[in-house]
Amino acid sequence: MNTNFVRAALLGGSALLALAATPAFAANTKPAADPAPAAAATDPATDSGELKDIVVTATKRETSLQKTPIAISVIDPTVLKDRHVQSLLDLADGTVPSLRVATFEARQSALTVGIRGIVPFDQNQTARDTGVGVYFDGVYLGRSQGLNAALFDIERVEVLRGPQGTLFGRNTEGGALSIVTARPTGKFGGSLTAGFGNYGAYNTAAHVNLPQFNNISIKLDGVIQHQNPFVKNPLPGSVGWGAYNRVGGHVAAVWKPVDGFSAELSYDQAKDENSPFYSQLLNYNPRGLPVATIAQINANGGKLPSGTIAPLSPLVVVSGDDRMKTADIGVPQQYSVDRTHGFSAKLNYDVAPGLELRSITAWRGVSTDQWDNSGGAHRTVFLPNGKFSRYSLSFMQQHQFSQEFQAVGSLPQLDYVAGLFYFTENAREQAATPSTNQWNADGTGYTILSQTALGTIGSGNQGWAPGSFFFQRGSFARAYSYAAFAQATYTPAGFDAFHLTLGGRYTHDKRNGTLYLVQGKSTNFPFTFDNSRFDPMVTAAFDATDTVHLYAKYSTGYRAGGANDRSQTFASFGAEAVKSYEIGSKMDLFDKRVRLNLAGYIMDRTGTQIDFDNVDTNPASPTYNLHTEETRNAPGTSKIRGVEADITTSPIEGMTVGASYAYTYTNVPLTPNPFLGNALTQVFVVYTPRNAASAYADYEVPLAGSEAKVRFHLDANYADPAYSFQNETTRTDKTFVMNGRIALADLPLTEGGTKMTLSLWSRNLLNNSFVYRRSAANAATLGDYGNFNPPRTIGLEGTVRF
Repeated sequence: MNTNFVRAALLGGSALLALAATPAFAANTKPAADPAPAAAATDPATDSGELKDIVVTATKRETSLQKTPIAISVIDPTVLKDRHVQSLLDLADGTVPSLRVATFEARQSALTVGIRGIVPFDQNQTARDTGVGVYFDGVYLGRSQGLNAALFDIERVEVLRGPQGTLFGRNTEGGALSIVTARPTGKFGGSLTAGFGNYGAYNTAAHVNLPQFNNISIKLDGVIQHQNPFVKNPLPGSVGWGAYNRVGGHVAAVWKPVDGFSAELSYDQAKDENSPFYSQLLNYNPRGLPVATIAQINANGGKLPSGTIAPLSPLVVVSGDDRMKTADIGVPQQYSVDRTHGFSAKLNYDVAPGLELRSITAWRGVSTDQWDNSGGAHRTVFLPNGKFSRYSLSFMQQHQFSQEFQAVGSLPQLDYVAGLFYFTENAREQAATPSTNQWNADGTGYTILSQTALGTIGSGNQGWAPGSFFFQRGSFARAYSYAAFAQATYTPAGFDAFHLTLGGRYTHDKRNGTLYLVQGKSTNFPFTFDNSRFDPMVTAAFDATDTVHLYAKYSTGYRAGGANDRSQTFASFGAEAVKSYEIGSKMDLFDKRVRLNLAGYIMDRTGTQIDFDNVDTNPASPTYNLHTEETRNAPGTSKIRGVEADITTSPIEGMTVGASYAYTYTNVPLTPNPFLGNALTQVFVVYTPRNAASAYADYEVPLAGSEAKVRFHLDANYADPAYSFQNETTRTDKTFVMNGRIALADLPLTEGGTKMTLSLWSRNLLNNSFVYRRSAANAATLGDYGNFNPPRTIGLEGTVRF
């Protein structure tokens, strides 16, 4: 299909949107002013201790959080500041227990995002998707690369838990994560922030609203974030591990030429330089195998004798439970670089008192230059004069276009939403894995190999300079998605305590691509995926009292099929789908001093996409050190069961205390493992602890005779051990992280309203260390390896608001 024609037609539809008008009756509820699927949060409690209402727009219209029959967690700007959240990876501490965020491999440059046990193992590819949709100002983000860019002026981050297949569509079987930036106000004002901390950290941010001019309001945002490595690299001139440099800018303009019509244009661009977390050797020879001597290895032609394990170089330090501060082996390491950019145009037209038409048009793109040398000697066996330290290089570019039309309206006893959606993307990647170091004859020393290959480039003769790569794989993929959706809520006349919501979404997905390079050889392995489906939703809600609301919900969602570009043939796999049954209650108790929300759910998933991971550890093999994956759809039904609870209370004036808990049970059927002759293998859901919990306490004390106040914040977050690989029984450590902040807030600087806030913050306040990602894949050749969480960080920050 000619995509230029499709884009032109859709843009023409946007222009004609303002001309489409039909009569409607007054709305029962107010359509959301912001088309993004978001939630607006306010201060949790009033001065009297009564918890304030929170307005959400998860149903595309403004409703009370407590009366909206969806499990939603809202992360407002206060939470982001109290926890010093600068990027999505900072939410990996467990801020929302059912939301799981982790690095893919050890890389900050790509994140794994999951909700309610729908967590992909490897979505960091050209031809596959995640099970949780991530949205930026209402625009779906097609790739996981670039997700850890610096956050701009965030109005809210909200987590919609459970399948969102009706209003959000494909790839939201676990839920949706929506990031919403603050819109232009049309009044001059803004804020300037500067801070510094340990590990050489500093951050600055500027957010400025310009006065409205000719009905146009403009807002400008800029951010800079930096942190030095928390694991140093002994090799001079090379970057350590855990470092980042982030910079980004965002501009938005809203034009309101007449009442009832607005056009919002926005553009953002960001650059994220980062280095991976260090992969440490946690133990050596855990299976107690005979240790081969150097003489035995030399006598065997430089290979390990069968049934033995290689000796450990005296230079390699086995860390055990200790996070290393300086790596034992210096390796070449430079920053990975993610560049993201996007433009969107949003049109809103109130054609009648009860009907609003909307259009969201967006172009986005991301490119990633990945330089991951996180393992050093800790993931490669020692052999005399052997090469080690696998440098994982990947160069990916992606561009996407999306168009969505929405009609949000009301009739007597009926609120409805209907719309059309189109999405297309192109992604391309090439990858190489040169070794950077070489042992001497007895392992007491090593040399750094030349980054420029001399002679004919091959798998055993390559470097990491441009022009010296031996590309192990290369692929490109295209995706197209079309959808039509509608949802309506009916409240019977005379019985306004009952609400019945029906919804459905029809989606047609097409994807194709080619694996054109395998092990340096040109190939032609094409794949296609073509599928249509309908996702229904039924919700029955009952207002037991003015402050107690009950609901029961049935919904479905799915994750599109695709192909694994780490495989050898690019064979396609099918979609996975989930059916969800959920009951819940939302209650404001004791004169609205206690808010208690409960949810219980059963999800049955079919076609579960399982990645079988294999690294060739045989030094004599032509694919030695090659990382290969094959993806299969698991037979039968995967079971996910869970209970969630959120409580917020204001026990005394100025204090708010809250806690959240998530219990998640998962079970995946035995699945044929292609690396074990298709033997049925037990597989696991990654990064999903059985029990996870978070608690916090906030306390504000006004300063006598001043508008200023002192604010105290403390939070604690716990999670059980979890699997980090789908086909390994090894689990991570349990996790416990505390964060804290003390702020002197709203200090008056001028009579015009300029105020300052000074704060002292700390993440991982107790400096706990734990392994959040662990593998026993090398247990027979070396030992388990893992990645530790970041150490304690602490800093001072000041913000001036004007």
